[in-house]
Amino acid sequence: MKQKKNKYDKAYLRIAKEWGQLSYCKRKQVGAIIVKDRMIISDGYNGTPTGFENCCEDESGTTKWYVLHAEANAILKVARSTQSCENATLYITLSPCKDCSKLIHQSGIKRVVYHEEYKDTSGVDFLKKAGVEVELLEDLS
Repeated sequence: MKQKKNKYDKAYLRIAKEWGQLSYCKRKQVGAIIVKDRMIISDGYNGTPTGFENCCEDESGTTKWYVLHAEANAILKVARSTQSCENATLYITLSPCKDCSKLIHQSGIKRVVYHEEYKDTSGVDFLKKAGVEVELLEDLS
């Protein structure tokens, strides 16, 4: 069972990685997939809100303050649908920041699988403290 779970985890993370490549952000492209009952219920990548130009950085290369993170975009997509994140798994290419970790916990997501560690691990620490299962999966082969 563990081997089958790992196989699916890797596949969903590869999808999230592919989805992240749709991002217009130059500094980092991050993708997220939300899965519930083995169905993808949402996806997201980091970028500007709907209706804004698809440019994430200013002239100096700094990310604009209103750019949404991939996991926030995926969670907000669910909020606009008839679905719920309750007991879902979030697959994300980069571990969540502290602000997104609050959204993850409040949305009811119970498990987070990520591919790379973000420089600030306080988001992961918060999720673990909140009882969310968190797993780093570096090898996607």
